Amino acid sequence: MAVIGIIGGSGLDNPDIIKNAKDTKVTNKWGEPSSPIKSGTIAGAEVHIIGRHGREHTIPPTFVNNRANIQALKDLGCDYILATTAVGSLREEIDRGHLVIIDQFIDFTRNRALTFHETFEPHAPAHTPMADPFDNFLREKMMTSCAELGIRTHDKGTVVTIEGPRFSTRAESHMFRAWGADIINMSTAPEAALANEAGIPYAAVAMSTDYDCWKTDEEPVTWDDILKIFQENAEKVTSMLVKTIEQLS
Repeated sequence: MAVIGIIGGSGLDNPDIIKNAKDTKVTNKWGEPSSPIKSGTIAGAEVHIIGRHGREHTIPPTFVNNRANIQALKDLGCDYILATTAVGSLREEIDRGHLVIIDQFIDFTRNRALTFHETFEPHAPAHTPMADPFDNFLREKMMTSCAELGIRTHDKGTVVTIEGPRFSTRAESHMFRAWGADIINMSTAPEAALANEAGIPYAAVAMSTDYDCWKTDEEPVTWDDILKIFQENAEKVTSMLVKTIEQLS
């Protein structure tokens, strides 16, 4: 039976969803993960959940210890990683509350630890292929789950990950649109790259909460706007992940 890691995890520590839950503090060569690992079962499958920004959202994007998070899930024997993320929409058709099953990323971060390979073995450089960083098997399972639940979903999308914690300028937002990005966040690119380096299939579902600031017919995004939409739609993400885990267990 598959062992599944989840990063993001908002709502997934609900005792009605995760059974036999227990918290464990772990550490590894990269330091401590963002939160204690909540371990238990969902739909009969063994799951291990990490809150990316901590249980109380106290860790800014730049300081999320992505290496420790991915290493912890690898050490726990996770066969797959499912991630959740709130994003801004860079496309009119991706409305607030829509889900996007991400298939590509653009990394626009500046201050993150981006690799496990701080040195190479002699004559053996480690350059991980990254053409398709999101696992298609997991993405198909997510799309099937969304279809069965009747959730408005976009079956692909390119996310641009910025450093944060500030939001984009209007010029940046237009630039990202011109680059071909569909959604924007502050978390996915380093996390996905590290999962690939670790050899763990990884997929991410994004919830659109706002239109960043490229639209001139409405006010630029604020954190309160994001929180309101996320709270109204969090059950969609939770339900989709549970159904996806049912397919993997």
